[in-house]
Amino acid sequence: MKIVSGADLQPLNTLSVPASAAYYCRIHNAADVPAAIAYSEQRGLPRLVLGGGSNIVLSDDFEGLVMHLLIAGIEPDIDGRAVRLRVGAGENWDALVRHCLTQGWYGLENLIAIPGHVGAAPIQNIGAYGVELSSVLDSVEGWHLPSGEFRRLSRDDCQLAYRDSIFKHALRDAFVITHVNLRLSSEPRVNTGYQALAAALPADRDPTPQLVADTVDAVRASKLPDPAQKPNVGSFFKNPIVSAARYEALRAKHPALPAWPMADGRTKLAAGWLVEQTGWKGKRRGAVGVHERQSLVLVNYQQASGGEVLALAEDIRRDVLKQFGVALEIEPRVY
Repeated sequence: MKIVSGADLQPLNTLSVPASAAYYCRIHNAADVPAAIAYSEQRGLPRLVLGGGSNIVLSDDFEGLVMHLLIAGIEPDIDGRAVRLRVGAGENWDALVRHCLTQGWYGLENLIAIPGHVGAAPIQNIGAYGVELSSVLDSVEGWHLPSGEFRRLSRDDCQLAYRDSIFKHALRDAFVITHVNLRLSSEPRVNTGYQALAAALPADRDPTPQLVADTVDAVRASKLPDPAQKPNVGSFFKNPIVSAARYEALRAKHPALPAWPMADGRTKLAAGWLVEQTGWKGKRRGAVGVHERQSLVLVNYQQASGGEVLALAEDIRRDVLKQFGVALEIEPRVY
């Protein structure tokens, strides 16, 4: 492991925000994690654990140590139809989904085309088209800073919820994920219950895992810009969750408001619809703007700073709160 100073972070975040790191190292082996942490602690440096850079906003240069997790490896353990995978945190998530499909390992097809690395998936409990990581996660492995040892956390230990996990709360900055363990199957079961997916599937064909993946891939491509072409971090705002009573009051004023009931009795609202109603969809302000097809996506058109992106996001949040009384929460992590 080599630690360098003055590293350029612009190529390492999909929002393409210009920023640098005071110190930077690549982590290719789990054994390097405690050494990197010790280096930072001895010098009193803050740490940023970086994966694919697809879910962060760099508000300024990072005056600490950036640990770039690049641990590779896909290790299958097959028992009958049960497929267990131990995957390095540095593997590309989308590439993993496509690899599993070619191998006949199923369960991830609805999660195709999500940018980022595998290690970030449990932190966000990534989800799309009716499936969340929680449905296939077995456990995670990593360095537990409070105890100073490697630990394995079960799915229940991870406390997964909608775009949430223990890694955003009790273990925020206290657990470095090095491997993710998944439970898949060689039996081709598909999940087509999500309305937008069901509507997009060809009516004259049986929905195989590959067809589901191809359909999700096409739908996402039609709605979301490629970060390589238009720098972004995907959905910038979470879908807000409100009480049933609050939803009924909103629906009385806004009958077209899209919403989904949740198992706990609360209701999830469509953040994109809320943003669109305030008139921000397709608007551009200087070097940043809201994508013309997807109002949840903020695009960095001309190397805007993280501060410019966050200022736009704050104005959108203000307008949604004023018009609907609903507070939007930013989805990517801000540094």
